[in-house]
Amino acid sequence: MIEWFVNVLAGVAVVAGLLCLVLGLAGKKPNDYTLGATLLVEILLIVQVVISLIAPATGNLPTGSGLEFWVYLVSAALIPPAAIFWALIDRNRWSTAILGVACLAVAVMVIRMGQIWFVQVA
Repeated sequence: MIEWFVNVLAGVAVVAGLLCLVLGLAGKKPNDYTLGATLLVEILLIVQVVISLIAPATGNLPTGSGLEFWVYLVSAALIPPAAIFWALIDRNRWSTAILGVACLAVAVMVIRMGQIWFVQVA
């Protein structure tokens, strides 16, 4: 697991979340930008899954609970597809706001995952 990747993922999730929230509150329906931003967050989460599977083999072990880390990671990986599915079914401005909230929720989980992996904070 690479610390800079966790920071990049958290940053992308925050930017995607803010983009979707602003467009949702401005009355915009889900569009390619909002769906693409949320999809990018999901793609980066999939990359993080791969990194997290490989990292222990290289001696990079989490400093906190591995179970807690994986619960956050699996939960975070399920949120963007659910939000995109909702946005595709119910194309209104609130769907776009839900995409934003989903990305921001993922950002919070990613920050916590970084704490678990690098510096355990109780």
